[in-house]
Amino acid sequence: MLRTATEEEIRQGKVSDIYFERTEKILKAKKINKSVKAEFTVRSFPGEAPWAVFSGLSDVVDLLVEKPLDIEAIPEGTVFTPGLPVMTISGKYLDFGTYETAILGLICHASGIATQAARIVRAAEGRTVLAFGTRRMHPAIAPILDRNAYIGGCNGLATKLSGEMLKIPASGTMPHALVLLMGDTIEATRAFDKIIDKKIPRIALIDTFNDEKFEAVNVAKAMKGKLYGVRLDTPSSRRGDFLEILKEVRWELDIRGFKNVKLFASGGLDVDNIIELNEVVDAYGVGNAISNASVLDFSMDIVEISGKPIAKRGKKSGHKLVLKGKQPFEYIPVLASAKPPKARLVTKSYLEQGKLVTKLPTDNAIRSYVLKQIGDLPLF
Repeated sequence: MLRTATEEEIRQGKVSDIYFERTEKILKAKKINKSVKAEFTVRSFPGEAPWAVFSGLSDVVDLLVEKPLDIEAIPEGTVFTPGLPVMTISGKYLDFGTYETAILGLICHASGIATQAARIVRAAEGRTVLAFGTRRMHPAIAPILDRNAYIGGCNGLATKLSGEMLKIPASGTMPHALVLLMGDTIEATRAFDKIIDKKIPRIALIDTFNDEKFEAVNVAKAMKGKLYGVRLDTPSSRRGDFLEILKEVRWELDIRGFKNVKLFASGGLDVDNIIELNEVVDAYGVGNAISNASVLDFSMDIVEISGKPIAKRGKKSGHKLVLKGKQPFEYIPVLASAKPPKARLVTKSYLEQGKLVTKLPTDNAIRSYVLKQIGDLPLF
C-alpha cells in the first residue's frame, strides 16, 4: 500500500497539525466560533529571488467550495513580490481552521515549483524547456509537479498521466537503458526511428559509450537527414567543461552540413548553468532544479475578528486588498475599508459563501499569463 493521503482524508482534515484539532475541540467546548479574516503572505523568497509565481489557488477553491466561506485572491499565475496578501479566507473560524495545514501545503508547494520553473524558463530566453523531475518525487504527486512546472512556462513534461490531465502530449527522447540494451547508439536511434510514431522528433542520446562529438556526427550521418537533434546528458564525473563539449559538438556537426540538428542538454542543470549554455544549446531537459524547488514559506494569519482589526506581533492587522502600482507588475496592499478604486484592483472574489463567483482559468491560460509577465523580469 502506498503511504499517501487520499483526497477524502484531506477533506476530512486528517492531514492537519494536531494542534488545530485540539484548538477546534477547545473552541467548541467554550462555544466560541467567531467570524475571522485570515490572509496568506510570504516574507521572502528562496535564494532572495526578487519575484515568485502564485499557484495552488484552484486547489484551495476546490477544497473549500460549498463551505460557508469567502475567498479573495490575486489570480493564479500572478507574479508577485514578498509581503503581498495573495489570498484571504473569511468566515467562521471553525469552518476552515482545521484546514490550515492542507491549504498552506497546497499553495506553498505549488507556488514553489511554479516559481522555479518560471525562473528556469526565463533563464532559457525562449528556448524549449522540458520538465523531467517526476522521477525525483513521490509518484503519487507527479501530476502536481508537472502541472506547476507547466504553469511556470515549461514547454512539456515527461509523464503520461500528467500529459493526459493537462491535455498535452508527454515529451521525451530516449534513455541510456535503450542504448545499453541495443548495444550501440546508432542501432538504438535507428530502432527508435523505425518503431516510434513519426510525429515524435528523432533525438539521439549520444553520451552512453563514446565521445560526444564523434557519436553526434556518426548518428547524424546514419540517420540521413531524419535526425532532429542530439541530447547530451554527460555525468559530472566525465563532463569537464560542458559548454566547451557542446561547442565542439556544434562545430563538428556544422562543418559536416548538419546545422539543422538541434542540441539538447540535460543532467543537473539549474538557472546559472542555463544562462551559460544558452550560447549554443537549443533546448533543455530540467529535473532536479524543478522537482527540488524550495517551497514558498506562506503563513496564514488572522487579521480581523468580528469585524475588528487584530493580528499577532509581526503582522499587520486589517483586511487588505491588492492594487496595481504604477510600474509593471508592481502591487500595493491597501486596507479594504479605504474602498480602493475597482479599476486598479488585482484581488478578485472567487468564493462567496461557498459558491464560485469567478470562473477559474484553464492551466493553459495560467501558463500564458505567467509567460506574459516574466519576459523582461530580472532573475536576481
